[in-house]
Amino acid sequence: MSVLDRFRLDGKVAVVTGASSGLGVAFAKALAEAGADVVLGARRVERLADTGALVTAAGRKFASLQTDVTQPEQCDALIAHAIKEFGRVDILVNNAGVGGDSGPIENQETEGWQWALGVNLMGVVYGAKVMTPLIKDHGEGGWILNVASMAGMGGVPYSGVYTASKAAVVALSESWAAELKDKRIGVSVLCPAFVQTRIYDSERNRPDKYKSENYQIENESSFSKQTKQMVKDGIDVSIVGKRVVEAINHGELYIFTHPNYRQVNQQRFNGIDEAFARSAQSPLLKDIVDQKIDML
Repeated sequence: MSVLDRFRLDGKVAVVTGASSGLGVAFAKALAEAGADVVLGARRVERLADTGALVTAAGRKFASLQTDVTQPEQCDALIAHAIKEFGRVDILVNNAGVGGDSGPIENQETEGWQWALGVNLMGVVYGAKVMTPLIKDHGEGGWILNVASMAGMGGVPYSGVYTASKAAVVALSESWAAELKDKRIGVSVLCPAFVQTRIYDSERNRPDKYKSENYQIENESSFSKQTKQMVKDGIDVSIVGKRVVEAINHGELYIFTHPNYRQVNQQRFNGIDEAFARSAQSPLLKDIVDQKIDML
């Protein structure tokens, strides 16, 4: 019996952003195979028919709407379209994402920051802001999946824009999980490492208003170019789609796709723990070492 057979979503409606390629396609397919109808949103609306064909092949229905997640009114329209077509919403997959500028700090232009934060962070906020009250209203519970990255679990050199945006998504997901647990709304944050997507080629989708005359792709570091190759050699998106269904079934907050990266995170956590231990030895802080934390 497969993961998708064990975890059924019959009668549920899922909304997936960034559904025209890569992980968005994989999520739509996996959710449909688990029994959900799927509403697809993406800037490249002409490609959504192909994603929709995978949904119908799984025996489910789909609807689609052109959506730029940096525009809150378009996120509102996508969810309204879902309600119009299916009468309800249960699952939100905040998947739309871009790489942003890469390279040394001094080469990362303001426009690149605005673009990446607008898509990777504010797109997540806008989607959840409009959909959460609708899930609360029908009272049957639901799920929000936010797509971050292993980069969001620790600093990646020459990728400050992308790393910061994904770290924010991790923190936001933790906050929402605590806030919504009593509302029967689960929250997960997906933190994949290298997956075969075109995230390295997201420049093709950059709107003119976020383009800078100073930034040139040639400014990329050798580290960034190596990263591109690692993405091309990454795991297949279908594995990630099925892994997400599996993890939601288990109620996981953090969803990882590369267990071999545990050692990387452990190094970070060890460093943090050691820093706390050093702070406990500081004479400046002796009066608060054993102070009770009321919010815990």
